[in-house]
Amino acid sequence: MSSNQTQHRRKMTLLCFLIFSAMTGLMGRLGYLMLCRSEHYSQMAEDLHERERTIKAARGRILDVNGVVIATNRTVCTISVIYNQVKDRERVINILCQELDLEEEGVRKKVEKRSSREIIRTNVDKETGDKIRDYHLEGVKVDEDYKRYYPFDSLASKVLGFTGGDNQGIVGLEVIYEDYLKGINGTILTTTDAAGVEVENTFEDRVEPVAGNDLYISLDVNIQQYAEQAAYETMEKKGAKRVSVIVMNPKNGEILAMANVPEFNLNDPFTLNVESPEGISQAEKQKLLNQMWRNPGINDTYEPGSTFKIITAAAGLEAGVVSLEDRFSCPGFRIVEDRKIRCHKAGGHGGENFLEGVMNSCNPVFIDVGQRLGVEQYYHYFEQFGLKAKTGIDLPGEAATIMHKKENMGLVELATVSFGQSFQITPIQLITTASSIINGGNRVTPHFAVKTVNGDGSKIHRFTYPVKEHIVSEETSAAMRYILEQVVSEGSGKKAAVAGFRIGGKTATSEKLPRSLKKYISSFIGFAPANDPQVIALITIDEPQGIYYGGTIAAPVIADIFKNILPYLGIEEETVSSELNQ
Repeated sequence: MSSNQTQHRRKMTLLCFLIFSAMTGLMGRLGYLMLCRSEHYSQMAEDLHERERTIKAARGRILDVNGVVIATNRTVCTISVIYNQVKDRERVINILCQELDLEEEGVRKKVEKRSSREIIRTNVDKETGDKIRDYHLEGVKVDEDYKRYYPFDSLASKVLGFTGGDNQGIVGLEVIYEDYLKGINGTILTTTDAAGVEVENTFEDRVEPVAGNDLYISLDVNIQQYAEQAAYETMEKKGAKRVSVIVMNPKNGEILAMANVPEFNLNDPFTLNVESPEGISQAEKQKLLNQMWRNPGINDTYEPGSTFKIITAAAGLEAGVVSLEDRFSCPGFRIVEDRKIRCHKAGGHGGENFLEGVMNSCNPVFIDVGQRLGVEQYYHYFEQFGLKAKTGIDLPGEAATIMHKKENMGLVELATVSFGQSFQITPIQLITTASSIINGGNRVTPHFAVKTVNGDGSKIHRFTYPVKEHIVSEETSAAMRYILEQVVSEGSGKKAAVAGFRIGGKTATSEKLPRSLKKYISSFIGFAPANDPQVIALITIDEPQGIYYGGTIAAPVIADIFKNILPYLGIEEETVSSELNQ
C-alpha cells in the first residue's frame, strides 16, 4: 500500500471518528433534553401557546364606625386588542373610536401594532364596555375591572385619600392600609395556535381573584358632616384661608372626625378645588394638587399660642411649683433678661391667683410658671408628655414638633414657649397631648383603623395602639379638668358654653410668621363632659379676616358642633356644677 493510500485511510478514519463523536454527543444531548429537561421545554412550548390576562381583585371597602360605606368599587372595563386575532381592522378602529370617543390616529397605531396585546383604554364605564362587547369584534377583549368610588364625594377627602389608575392607594388611609385593602389578582389563561389566534372550543383556565379586606374606621360620617359644615360656614363667614376641625375620643385616641376645608372631590382628585391661574404649567398644577391633597391637621405645624398653656399648667401642677391658690401680679408685661414680653391685656390683669390667671389666659402668669420650672425641668415634661415624638397616627406624612434644642433654650425662649410661642407643633399633637392630660394621664395614640374583615367575615384583624400611662397623676388631671371648665364657665372661653353640658376648654390667638404681616391663627380646644371627658375637639382658623380672637370666633364653632354631637353620642344633659374632682 502506497503512502498516499495510507494517508487517505487515516483521514477517513479520523473523519469517521469525528462524525461518530458528534453523533454520539448530539444523541446524548437529545437524550438529556428528552429525559431530564422534557418538563421544562414542554412548559415553554405551552407558554408559547397560552395568553394570560389579569382579573383584577375587588379592593376592600372602607366603612365608618356605624358600618356606613365611605369607599367602595364600581365595575369598569379595560378594552384591549390582540393583533393576530383581529380580522377586520378598519371596523375595529371605527367602532372603538366611536364608542370610546378617541382620536383615530392613536387607536389605529395600537390596533395595527404587532404585539400580543395592546390596551386601548382602562376605566371604561360598564355600559360602554357591554356595548362594545355586543359588537362581537374578533380580537377585541372587554375585561371587567374595578374603579374606586366614594359615595360622599369630598367627605373626609384628606383622610381617606384616593387610588390611582391601577387602583393602588396614593394618599391617606388608602395608602397606609394598602396591604389590607388591595386583594390578590386572578388570571385568565387561553390557548392559541402558532399564529397567536385563540383556539376555539378549548378550556379556559381561570384563577379567581381574592377580594381585599374591608377596613372599618372610627370616623363617624354624621360627626364628620357636622364638622365639615361648621368649618365651611366659618371659612366663608370669616374669609379664612382654611379651617381644620379634629374630633376625638380622649380616652382611647379614636378619631371621630377630621375636617380640613376646603376638601376636594375624591371621585375627581386631579381637578383643583380652586380656580387655577391661566396658562399654568403641568409642574405648577402638580404643586397645587399636592397642596390640595395635604392634610394640615397632621402635615403642617404652627405656633399653638394659648391652647398650649394647658401643657405649661399641667407641668407646673405636676412638679408642684404652682397651686390653684398661688398669687400673681400682672402689670401687662414681664421683663425677662433684656426683653419686655407683653400680656394680651395692655393694662394688665392686676392681682390674680393661678386659677384666675388661666381663666384670663394671662401671659405673665405662665411666664412665671415656666421660670419656676426652669429649662431642665420644663424640657423633662415636654418629653414626658410625648411632645418631642410624633403621635404615631395612622396617616402618612405626620410632621414632627419644631422645638428649641435644650442647650439653646435660655430664659427668654423658656418664657415664650410657656405661653405657646417660638416653637411649632401639629394640631394632632396638641389635641393628643391635651387628651392625655385630661383623661387621667394616659398618653393615647390617635388613630382611625379599628379592624379589617375579609369577604366572608371569617377573618377579623383588630388593631391595637400603644398607650403610655401616668404622664401626669390623676390628681393633676382632675385639677386640669376643673381649671379648664372654669375657663369656659367664667373665663375667656365663655362662648364655648353649651346649656346643660359641662364643657372645658382653652382659647388661643397666635400670630403667624413673619409677625409684620399681622396674620393670625385663631383656635379653641374643648372637651365634654368636663368631669369625665368623652369627646374632645380642636378647631384652627387660618388667617381669619376682621375679628380674629380665638375666644370670639373659634370657641362658638366648637359650641355649635357640641350642640349637635353630644346628644348624638348619648351624652346626657345635667345640672352644671363646678366642684373639683366631680
